[in-house]
This record gives sequence, C-alpha cells and structure tokens, in this order.
Amino acid sequence: MIINPYYSQDVHGPYKLYDLGDFALEEGGHIPNLQLAVTTHGKLNAAKDNAVLITTWYSGTSKIMSDVYVGPGKALDPDKYFIIIVNQIGNGLSTSPHNAEGALAMANFPKVRIADDVRAQHKLLTEVFGIDSLALVTGGSMGAQQTYEWAVAYPDMVRRAAPIAGTAKTTDHDFLFAESVRDTLLADPKFNGGDYAASSDVAAGLRSQAKLWAVMGWSTEFYVQQRPKALGFDTIDAFIDGFMNGYFGPMDPSDLLCMAWKWQRADVSRHTKGDLAAALAQIKAKTFVLPIESDMFFPPADCAREAAMIPGAELRVLKTIDGHLGLFGTDADYVRQVDAHLAELLALPA
Repeated sequence: MIINPYYSQDVHGPYKLYDLGDFALEEGGHIPNLQLAVTTHGKLNAAKDNAVLITTWYSGTSKIMSDVYVGPGKALDPDKYFIIIVNQIGNGLSTSPHNAEGALAMANFPKVRIADDVRAQHKLLTEVFGIDSLALVTGGSMGAQQTYEWAVAYPDMVRRAAPIAGTAKTTDHDFLFAESVRDTLLADPKFNGGDYAASSDVAAGLRSQAKLWAVMGWSTEFYVQQRPKALGFDTIDAFIDGFMNGYFGPMDPSDLLCMAWKWQRADVSRHTKGDLAAALAQIKAKTFVLPIESDMFFPPADCAREAAMIPGAELRVLKTIDGHLGLFGTDADYVRQVDAHLAELLALPA
C-alpha cells in the first residue's frame, strides 16, 4: 500500500466508501472488505423508481462524471433522480492495487473483470440502498462496457440503458491498444515489477501513456483545427505537459494496469457461451447506443453492429471532432447532444 494524495476527497470528493465485505472474483480469489467509493446526487423517492446509475471509465472517477453530466436543469437532474456514481474497482478511489493492504497490495492485486464491478454494484444497490429497479444505467468507455454488462446480466432491473462511446465486447483493435497502454507502464524500469515506493516513481511511464492517449484519444481533425489552442495551450508540447500529462501524471500505474486488463476482456457473450447476438438479445432495456463519430477506439461502425443485435435499440451518433476524449466534456456541443439524448430516453416509457 502506498499513499497517493491524488486519490483524495480534496481532489475527487465528495464520495463515501461502502464496505461490501469479502467479495469473490470471477477469475478466482477474492477481495476482503471490498470498498466501493460512491457519489450520490438527489434523493431516492418513496417508490424507489427514480434511481440512475452512472459507471466510470478508464482513469476516470465520479468527480468528472458529476461535473460534466449531472446538474440542475440537465437530463440527469438531482431534483428528479437519485443519481448514484460508482467508482469501478481499481480506479484509485474504490479498492485498488495502490490502496489495498497486506497480501493484495500493488502487484499482488487479483485480476478483476467488468462482471465483478457489476456484481459489486448490484450488491451495493440492492443490499445497501434497497433498489431493485433502475430508471437508467449509463457510462462512457469502460462505463459503457459496464452498462452493457448490467443490461445483459440484470435485464429485469435495467429499464433504460445508454452506453456512450463503448462496446459490449472489446474488439481486437481495442485489445491491442490497451496492451500498448499497459506496455508504456511496464517498460519503465522504475515500475520494477510493481515494486515502487511512490506512484511518481513511474513518471516516465505515465508520461509515455499520456502521449499515447494524446495520439489516439483525440481525432486527427482535433489537431487540424487546433483545438489545443482553443483549450488554452499555445503549443503541442504545452498541451502534452499541461493537459495530457497533467491528467495522467498524478495517477498510480498499478491502478491503470488493473483497469486496462479489465478493459481488454470486456465481453457480455460470456453469458451465452460466446454468442454475442444471443447475449445482446437478452436486453430488455430501452437502449440508446451513443458512439462518438470521431472515436478511434469505439467507432460508430463497431457500435452499430452491436446496436443491431439489441431489441429496439437506437443508434444516436454524437458529433464532435474531439474523439474519444470528448467524453471529458471539452466540446460544449457534445455535452448538449448527450444531454438531449438522455432526456429523450428518460422521457420514454420503459
């Protein structure tokens, strides 16, 4: 266990830790006293039918989801809905390699799958909050992977689903990219097999990852139209230093490795012996599939193929040149589009 002030209430709060006790994992092994870091907005109504679950993406926390997607007057309005944002296992706030104690710490942290996150969230919602119906499940990227897992694994509980910029099964292209993400950290000599004294020891690996995301996270048009300047950075170097490394640099490499491994193996067809169409056919939720048109990880074509397998699903392509990292809310028009689609989805009977 190491201390990293980046993963604190000051930076990512407010959030509350919920202890789910001993939690068995799909890959084998278990996490004693699994802690889920949770942020809530609004109140659960008497009927307990106004709950919205938001899941987090690779490297992301409940803070960015709250800041970009939740607020008065938005589709995800705390005055209307009880909004629960659960930080995925391994993201630095919930139980993760860097904050685990004893035999589970750091390189000894067990392998975690998307299904483990969803089962833990289900336990939290049903046993802690007494919720057995969700008005909506949504999330971007790895949050979309969790959204699909929810809709397939608990079809009678999820009334609406909105996976944003993600797929139900990781493609070969995404698997290879996530492997490259892992390689940036593992190749840093100071990573030392996961035996480092501070997250900042692996600064070179974290900076390499930031540069890799700068290439693939944004679109080519993002750079052609000089969007870094619009975001306040006069040069590409300044953008890498101030924005990209400013984001990834403080993080813990073992936490990122945990999430990347999980991302690589997302696959709802595990429920149907490898038959993706059969798995997605189990979804009962009214579903809007929301890819980003310039996303190089989860392009609309990949999302469209899956949407066609979901009964009644609608494909709604989000228009922005900001690529996958448009999820950050860097394009105000992207945020308005997401909000409009979510508002329309929530207005539909389900």
